[in-house]
Amino acid sequence: MKHYELTYLITPELSEETVSAFQEKVIVLIKEEGGSLEEVKTPLIKKLAYSLKKPNLPKKYDEAYLAVLNFQLSPEKVADLEKKLKAENQILRYLLLTKRPVKKLEYAPRRMPLKSLVEKPKVVPEEKKVELKEIEKKLEEILNEPQ
Repeated sequence: MKHYELTYLITPELSEETVSAFQEKVIVLIKEEGGSLEEVKTPLIKKLAYSLKKPNLPKKYDEAYLAVLNFQLSPEKVADLEKKLKAENQILRYLLLTKRPVKKLEYAPRRMPLKSLVEKPKVVPEEKKVELKEIEKKLEEILNEPQ
């Protein structure tokens, strides 16, 4: 059995009680196929990024109930479940994802030692101060040289 996540949008025309009953209907569809539920999130009404229209429903929807179910099901039964979901008129869109198990680290990541993060101050070599007499002497040498 594989782990799956089903996310689907339900028409906003339904009342909250009817939405809960509809979600139970979807859960029954999963159980009929031999699936077992892991997590059920209550449907919440969400504003959609763009309007949705289902071909067999007369109007466009700007908001819908968003429901998420996590369950286990054998891969052979997924196609049958998808056919049943497509047959439901109240589902505007759905997305069925295969969930991969999360690999947990066997060890804690090492922290970098504090010494390596703090840079040592750079040693700047001291320059010798040149006296004014030495500068004048060099200038005279340069000027007195024949060209």
